[in-house]
Amino acid sequence: MAGSTAPRTSQPLDTEAMLSVSSRHAKSSAIRDLLVHAKRPGVISLAGGLPAADLFPTERLAGMTTSIVSDPRVLQYGLTEGEVDLREWVAAHHSQLGGPSYAVDDVQIVSGSQQGLDLISRVLLDPGDVVVVADPEYLGAIGAFRQRQVDLVSIPVDAYGIDVPVLEDRLSKGLRPKCVYLIPEFHNPTGTSISIDRLTMLARLSDEYGFLVIEDNPYGQLRFDGDPVPSLASLTANVVQCRTISKTIAPGLRVAWMVGPAWLIDAVRIAKQSADLHTSTVTQRMALSIMSDDEWYAAHIAGLVPHYRERRDALSEALSQMLPEARFNRPSGGMFLWVELGDGPDTNKLLPLALDEGVAFVPGAAFAVSRAADQAMRLSYSTATPETLTEGVARLSIAIRKSVR
Repeated sequence: MAGSTAPRTSQPLDTEAMLSVSSRHAKSSAIRDLLVHAKRPGVISLAGGLPAADLFPTERLAGMTTSIVSDPRVLQYGLTEGEVDLREWVAAHHSQLGGPSYAVDDVQIVSGSQQGLDLISRVLLDPGDVVVVADPEYLGAIGAFRQRQVDLVSIPVDAYGIDVPVLEDRLSKGLRPKCVYLIPEFHNPTGTSISIDRLTMLARLSDEYGFLVIEDNPYGQLRFDGDPVPSLASLTANVVQCRTISKTIAPGLRVAWMVGPAWLIDAVRIAKQSADLHTSTVTQRMALSIMSDDEWYAAHIAGLVPHYRERRDALSEALSQMLPEARFNRPSGGMFLWVELGDGPDTNKLLPLALDEGVAFVPGAAFAVSRAADQAMRLSYSTATPETLTEGVARLSIAIRKSVR
């Protein structure tokens, strides 16, 4: 037939070979996958570390939105480094925390602190570089580092945070990391905070052995008891600090920042240009409007603390009463309890039973780096009421009893 063409044949793609090496080995977040099951009707979720949605300042954000978006400049492309006014606020805020005085150019705004970890990893790490992490450790950090095909070296955690004396011993025997990752306050997943002695030791080791410390502190403002941990920047210059508004204002705004040495911040800026050009100018303006109102912001943070403290207390009490065999440290802040069941069931196998009983948690193995955590679990108390937390532990205790029959 005139004008007809023979049907084209296509060569099947070798889909595995099409992906990069790092993508082929990347794994989905166990917590993200788990949240699908945790949203089943009737399931009490002690899994995801989400802030309590009823504490979001929705009315205040809604009230400022019209004014903010009425300025066309806010809807235009913005600076890769972030809005100048917000960076000025961040620099002044960090200067008040101790350590050096920061300038606006020391600050980089990012789209959530997870992007900050990803960008730091991209500009800092090559395949085979050594990165020291706690064990167990925050999944998002592990994922960002493993994407760079690094050698993860794990250091155990106890009631005083990451065991820096163990790190010192490893360094004395030849370990040479490029960086150490640290959540100084209310570590995710264990809820522990680093002691002042260990923080001071870590600063000294950083200066002596020449490694960078990535200080990631998303939970520090949610302190219920005790004194704040000083910033590592007050003790050494070899640190980049990461902060976020996700746990205190709203994660949906995706506003966070890093403060650090010029050689690193400059490289991160170039990497961010190819990632997303810049963080949303609209949400940056919202964040600034909220945080720069000193009186309101202080009152808002003060209001978060009793909410989360009450829930920590409820979960701790329920565990003590209904699971006396469980071992856990009562955290002084944050959103998590790390529970160890000793000779109890494998929590990976326990999870399906728990879901059948209507309660979800995160098995400890999800956070493990090199040491087994099969008899551990992370419980979050952030989004449930005290009564719901008590009921969740009751359901969990039933699942545990069924698992050992």
